[in-house]
Amino acid sequence: MRYQISGKQIDVGEALQTHVKTELGAVVGKYAQRPTDAMVIFSRNAHEYACEATVHLSTGLNASAKATATEIYAAFDKCRDKMDKQLRRYKRRLKDHHRERARPVEYAEASSYILAADDAETEAEPESLQPVIIAETETRIPALSAGEAVMQMELAETQVLVFRNERHGGLNVVYRRDDGNIGWIDPANGG
Repeated sequence: MRYQISGKQIDVGEALQTHVKTELGAVVGKYAQRPTDAMVIFSRNAHEYACEATVHLSTGLNASAKATATEIYAAFDKCRDKMDKQLRRYKRRLKDHHRERARPVEYAEASSYILAADDAETEAEPESLQPVIIAETETRIPALSAGEAVMQMELAETQVLVFRNERHGGLNVVYRRDDGNIGWIDPANGG
């Protein structure tokens, strides 16, 4: 597995890098058969250290975890524990569904835009109803089953996931509702 370990405005020493490779490698090796690479980023905000880890699995899914603590090793250890829990759930779900993905997840390329927020402070009427685009990036839309999409959303700790439904090829959305349940939008079943 390839590791990319870096720090945002802090120095990540050899001892910490060795600790990350050993500990994260043990967790990932326990649950994932063929992880491809891991990215771990450390940062500091006032008196707290933050650790963000993302592991790319050979199936095409990603697992992400974030944690903070007053010491850098403690921040990583909390992040590692969250990653352990996510990968354990991932493996259990694969076993429960009796479905091993034979091929990696296929991705379609798409554009992603960041729109400027409306300025509620000003009472002036906007000149146009067109939103102001402040950034444009490329994103990838995976082809998954609905169950895999929910699993990917939980692994990545996101609120929303857009995916191409493997069953019929249409675009679908899964999202976390305010009541804690998962919502699923499937236009193909709209009738």
